[in-house]
Amino acid sequence: MPVTGRPSERSSPVTVTTGTTAFPTLRTPSGGVPADAPAWNPQRPSSMPHHRYRPADARVPLPSADRSWPSRRLTRAPLWVPVDLRDGNQALAEPMDAARKRRMFDLLVAMGFKEIEVGYPSASETDFGFVRHLAESGAVPDDVTVSVFTAARSDLIDRTIASVEGLPRTLVHLYTATAPVWRDVVLGRSRAELHAMITDAATHLLRRAGERPGADIRFEFSPEVFNLTEPDFVLEVCDSLTELWEASPDRPVVHNLPATVEIATPNVYADQIEYMHRHLARRDSVILSVHPHNDRGTGVACAELAVLAGAQRVEGCLFGNGERTGNVDLVTLALNLFAQGVDPMVDFSDIDAVREVVEHCNRLPVHPRHPYGGELVHTAFSGTHQDAIAKGMARHAKRAAEQGVPAAEAPWEVPYLPVDPGDIGRTYEEVIRINSQSGKGGVAHLLRTRHGLDLPQAMRPDFSRTVQRVTDGTGRELTAGELGELFRTTYLAAAGQGSVEAVSWSTAETAPGVHTFTCVLRVDGREHSCRGTGNGPLAALTDALRTAGVTVGVLGYWEHATTAGPDSPAAAYAECRVDGVTAWGAGWDTSVLTASVHSVLSAVNRARGGRS
Repeated sequence: MPVTGRPSERSSPVTVTTGTTAFPTLRTPSGGVPADAPAWNPQRPSSMPHHRYRPADARVPLPSADRSWPSRRLTRAPLWVPVDLRDGNQALAEPMDAARKRRMFDLLVAMGFKEIEVGYPSASETDFGFVRHLAESGAVPDDVTVSVFTAARSDLIDRTIASVEGLPRTLVHLYTATAPVWRDVVLGRSRAELHAMITDAATHLLRRAGERPGADIRFEFSPEVFNLTEPDFVLEVCDSLTELWEASPDRPVVHNLPATVEIATPNVYADQIEYMHRHLARRDSVILSVHPHNDRGTGVACAELAVLAGAQRVEGCLFGNGERTGNVDLVTLALNLFAQGVDPMVDFSDIDAVREVVEHCNRLPVHPRHPYGGELVHTAFSGTHQDAIAKGMARHAKRAAEQGVPAAEAPWEVPYLPVDPGDIGRTYEEVIRINSQSGKGGVAHLLRTRHGLDLPQAMRPDFSRTVQRVTDGTGRELTAGELGELFRTTYLAAAGQGSVEAVSWSTAETAPGVHTFTCVLRVDGREHSCRGTGNGPLAALTDALRTAGVTVGVLGYWEHATTAGPDSPAAAYAECRVDGVTAWGAGWDTSVLTASVHSVLSAVNRARGGRS
């Protein structure tokens, strides 16, 4: 909705309905404050049945606290393995059709992923057909490995091997849940029985792969729900498969250790990964992989700490799609490294294009405040944030000029923006947006960058108050276009709309340092032929206004070109004292002189109209 007309001088009153809003379904904590609580913490015990849940250390034996990962730092990217086409896809209410799968696959290849899990071919005809499409269409680049997923069952393994016929490089991902609850409730097998089942399936897989001479088929094993499984049992199973599959440094096996359901703080997962990293047999023949989920909202932290603890490979999805609260988000992980000066080894130079494809393929929106990729993550509405960003951007441009490099290549250090939005394809127009929380710095930044208006520092509070009245009154955001229109109606239009109007005028330097201003002024509806003199055009103008009964003192004056080049329009700003009232005015014209005259007339009309 465009902003038209002039805003009211007075702010609209804020109405608050008295009374208490009831929330009958909530049970406000009302127990006694714990005796050992500090005086500054008045929180009371809730009635939520927390006693029904056990901490992680009561559910599964945890490794000792002999850890070294906290002292490490991330210096290189792990091998990223997107599982959007399998794990992400099976979490969708409407799984991808073949066209959407192909579009997602092409995106992942274009971004630079070198190992991609493309489906669960024994689970559906769509997945099987898509793997066959990749094999028959030549869509897989020479340096990309296709991963396919299968449960530890002979018939499903057979179907999986049939799907990858003709693919040059394949990773067959075998999985079985190993945690006690899953063994007891889902599988009905003891540790020994489950181990035997896994061994049988892995042997069958090895045999079927061996029937394809010349095919490059490698193996991956996931002890599903690793983080709730006894560490010694995971070691027992993984080491046996490393030996069975004859892993070697030039043909390693992948042992993928999922936090299938998050049940502890990220440091616990890191301890579990470090234990496996230290104790896995033939470690140089094993790629240690992790697959965190996000049930506690800490999937990213789990993955980062797991890499510190020895993981070399991370499975996840773009923007974190997946069952329940999702898989770990590869976008956040990769750009977290980027923001620390580490090459993510995949490309996010147009993150909006990535987001659009993911939203199309998943038929799910990415949250506007999703890290890095959301529409609002580089946007500041708060006045203090806007002011800091605007100053930071100005200093960045200045430093780049001093260093003689383009701003896009200069070291980045701007408040509130951990990465340069331009590095991931975002525009600076999205950085600062205006609503009732905004301040003068943000308003000035948008006027300068979008409209070429560089308001004097002293004028910014004046226009900011006008913006505040409008946004408070409407309760909504102003677009950059509406902000420019509001400036026009508030200042520029005032030069020709008010109680004082210059019907015609001319100025000349009649002697060195002496200027005359000759005009016809219409003041309160009556025309006056006026002539004034002064040491400059504006001084002569104010003298002419005096002869028409309007006393004006110019307290300050500023001007600048609005664009580069000789034909640039000029903007002029004047702060004037008019019959005892101080007001700001502005003018805009291809002539600097005309713009300056309009700025004074604007200030005069705003002062006489009661605006200051």
